[in-house]
Amino acid sequence: MKALLINKKDLKHNINVIKEKAKKTETKVIAVVKGNGYGLGLIEYSKFLIDNGISMLAVATTEDAVALRKAGIKEDILMMSSTCIEEEVKLLIENNIIITIGSKESIQIADSLARKFEITIRAHLKIDTGFGRYGFVYNNLGNLVDSLKSITNIKIEGTFSHFSQSYAKNEEWTKMQFDRFISVISFLQNNKIETGMLHICNSSAFLKYPNMHLNAVRIGSAFLGRILVQNTVGLKKIGVLRTNITEIKELPKGYNVGYSNTFKTKKDTKVAIIPVGYFDGYNVRNYPDVYRFIDKARYLYNDIKNFFKDKKLKVTIGDKKYRVMGKIGMYHMAIDITSNENIKINETIDLDINPLYVDSSIRREYV
Repeated sequence: MKALLINKKDLKHNINVIKEKAKKTETKVIAVVKGNGYGLGLIEYSKFLIDNGISMLAVATTEDAVALRKAGIKEDILMMSSTCIEEEVKLLIENNIIITIGSKESIQIADSLARKFEITIRAHLKIDTGFGRYGFVYNNLGNLVDSLKSITNIKIEGTFSHFSQSYAKNEEWTKMQFDRFISVISFLQNNKIETGMLHICNSSAFLKYPNMHLNAVRIGSAFLGRILVQNTVGLKKIGVLRTNITEIKELPKGYNVGYSNTFKTKKDTKVAIIPVGYFDGYNVRNYPDVYRFIDKARYLYNDIKNFFKDKKLKVTIGDKKYRVMGKIGMYHMAIDITSNENIKINETIDLDINPLYVDSSIRREYV
């Protein structure tokens, strides 16, 4: 049986490190728990964060927001995705979720429903400073001010934007997005619009740009210690996939192992079969959408490099590393254990893995 193990001591350490860093800039920490709590289990992870001093959560879907309320979580929850779907807005309102307003239409729908239910909705404004998804475009605010001044049953408690590449070495674009955001805030405030809590930093920006922390930061991957920028604050990696050896066999010299016939034994080989594959999230990599020729060339180069890296992929059993043989399958992989006669069937193996990629059907276990 497989299980994703979450070390509570290390996770608590990361939470405390982030809280302390945020404290230096007097910044509120908003915990982003999208993607099944970054793979740690939406409900249990959220409760663990709350138990360790986090008072506000953020999600990307209505389903996650509702699931948190059904689990009994009373803390503030921000739905970061703006929606103009009336049924979704109604569901968010009924569950006391802080909504995001990112268009004139979303303002109209939310205010109309709020008047209908005779309540005041809590909301954050989303400004698009160059991401191109949700939010009012920073240089085309149009009738935003008039729309906001006309609302009767919406309370703006915050305003935010989102960086598109705060992890990059080149900082010019991130600084430009930040300047755009600050300009919009000034514009709104000059027009007597309440902007509330200001937040733009994700995990990478939180670590790289303390001058951009503003009133709050949204932290996701940093809690797991799996970040795209240099780890300068001592975050610990969270997530180990525990499994067992299910079979051991002897293969002769010249025998094929795995799909595509990319691997053949060079001698008589003792093989251990481990019931973990790419569907479980092992050795899965991100492949960003790219269109420029230079980007395509760069990712092709990385694919070739990773092909040879995969040929050297190793698994730790006990205190020794053993080579993975051939391509990793959907649910299995083969390990060369010829050098160790003491390895037995059912022996426990712990694999370093990003929890975000671990299939949700696999049990999460806090240890």
